[in-house]
Amino acid sequence: MRDVNPRVLSVATSVPRHRISQETAKDLARAMFSEVYRDIERLLPVFDHVEIEGRNFCVPPEWFYEDHTFPEKNALYVENALDLSEKAARRALDRAGVEPAEVGAVFFVSTTGLSTPSIDSQLLPRLGLSEETRRVPIWGLGCAAGASGLSVAADHVRLYPEKPILFVAVELCGLTFQKGDRSKAGLISTALFADGAAALVLGGPERGGSGPELLGSHSTTWTGTEDIMGWELVESGFKVRLSRSVPDLVRNRMPENLEKALGSVGLAFEELEHFVTHPGGAKVLDAFEEVFGLEPGGLALSREVLRYHGNMSSVTVLFILERLLESGDASPGDLGVLSAMGPGFSAEHVFFRC
Repeated sequence: MRDVNPRVLSVATSVPRHRISQETAKDLARAMFSEVYRDIERLLPVFDHVEIEGRNFCVPPEWFYEDHTFPEKNALYVENALDLSEKAARRALDRAGVEPAEVGAVFFVSTTGLSTPSIDSQLLPRLGLSEETRRVPIWGLGCAAGASGLSVAADHVRLYPEKPILFVAVELCGLTFQKGDRSKAGLISTALFADGAAALVLGGPERGGSGPELLGSHSTTWTGTEDIMGWELVESGFKVRLSRSVPDLVRNRMPENLEKALGSVGLAFEELEHFVTHPGGAKVLDAFEEVFGLEPGGLALSREVLRYHGNMSSVTVLFILERLLESGDASPGDLGVLSAMGPGFSAEHVFFRC
């Protein structure tokens, strides 16, 4: 299958219209958590330490001060996820110069809401895709889905290189906010997560293009780590489960994991020029910089996206890839890796050549 490597023909992103500064989010947390934590002012510096200036959400700030049922939240998810997905997908198709009727498959990843039929089914008529377009919805991979979904989509192009495919990721993390959740994980998520969507068009060699060539991928799920990250389903929707151990896990397990991943595609670490790394948070990026042997702040594009957009779960790493391709810093032939971690607990790597 690796004899036919697909290329990224385009990347495009979209964010919802409501922009919330980190100071506004801190005020929200102060109001929500002060009843439980009398020392709330001691805890609020976490909003500064995550190195985020602002984030976008599909609902206005006042929405977070009210109680909402799971059906209400999920209806907002379906409506807004479809809208953001369509915008990102249209931009990606336009940038790639691909007509909707040419698309052979749609790969759709998300973990922050539920829809049956899956949202990609509604994208077909909206985008003008063929009724015979193959649909591959992927749910539950969280932050790792940007990388793992891309790897699955790339494998499809290797098998069917004659038609380009559309890969779409959308997350509305803000809609999972639980007004009654007074846990530390709830406080951290209020400081960190945001909404957004991204889309890529992938094509086989005959499509040409100058985008990155996807060389291969590697996936790992560590046994006994299920409690590190995920959802707990409660009456009002998804309640976040989030451990503080992720930076330590990166430092302890990622060196060996990355070495195995590189070996699976016949590369050496010294050959890598670019690291497109999902910013789970500032401390997670600190840990990755140590593992990669970079100076503090070396993952500049990851930190830039985190600063302006927060953690958009699966979508975030695709924003970073877009920034890399637009920056002009990637020269033809440069090698890189796109990496993300998520519930499982899992590590996903996709290797590319510019």
